[in-house]
Amino acid sequence: MTEISYSMGVSQTLVPLRQGIIPQKKSLAKILVIDDEADTILLLRGILEREGYEVYGAANGLEALKRVKSIQPSLIISDMMMPQMDGWQTIQELQKIVDLPIIILSVLNQTESIVRALELGADDYITKPFDTSEVIARVESVLRRAIGKSRVSRLSIDSIGLILDLDTHEVFYADKCFQLTGKMFDVMMLLVQNSPRIVTYEELCLAIWNEDSAAIRNRLKYLVYLLRQQFAEGGVNPDFIGNIGRLGYKISTHLSN
Repeated sequence: MTEISYSMGVSQTLVPLRQGIIPQKKSLAKILVIDDEADTILLLRGILEREGYEVYGAANGLEALKRVKSIQPSLIISDMMMPQMDGWQTIQELQKIVDLPIIILSVLNQTESIVRALELGADDYITKPFDTSEVIARVESVLRRAIGKSRVSRLSIDSIGLILDLDTHEVFYADKCFQLTGKMFDVMMLLVQNSPRIVTYEELCLAIWNEDSAAIRNRLKYLVYLLRQQFAEGGVNPDFIGNIGRLGYKISTHLSN
């Protein structure tokens, strides 16, 4: 049996992620919405406040950078096409000063835009026009994952010397350190949590995007491709992330590096 270790800070309570994390009360979760269209901020405020969230608005990335420290939100929802500082730059600048989950909400629905945002570290991507129930579901999903990461600081598979630092999104393997961003780290975390069993495409898609469809599965496969490529470019055999037929992925614990 593969031994999976969980590490945490002194003041934290150990909760195995596979069993799920009980999220904080919604009334305690603050959300910062960044959009140059005031109507969009008002619409999202109405939707999310009815769910018990506390919602703040910023008209552009520069304003968000000034307000984020004082608001201390649990989640950021950002548009991409904005004056003064667009969404791409906003993501990068925010990540320099805070460690918060980010959902992109944009009219840009091309695959290249979605992939670029995810590679920069966005946790999810919703296209406009959006469905109210979809926004609520994705917000809840991202917050659950963020809370889970804050409870446990490290995961490891001792038999192969694989360590995931949930605070820094670093993966230590074969005496090397790899910095992962956004959903690539989420995929890695789910595979390690459930090792040595196969994690199905459906399970991964539902856990990360809260939906399972052909388009989402293609997004998952591309993320795993990027993940394996990053390990390969770092001089590590990426085959320890195994694609098992048409079922899903698993961490192999018997390969040599």
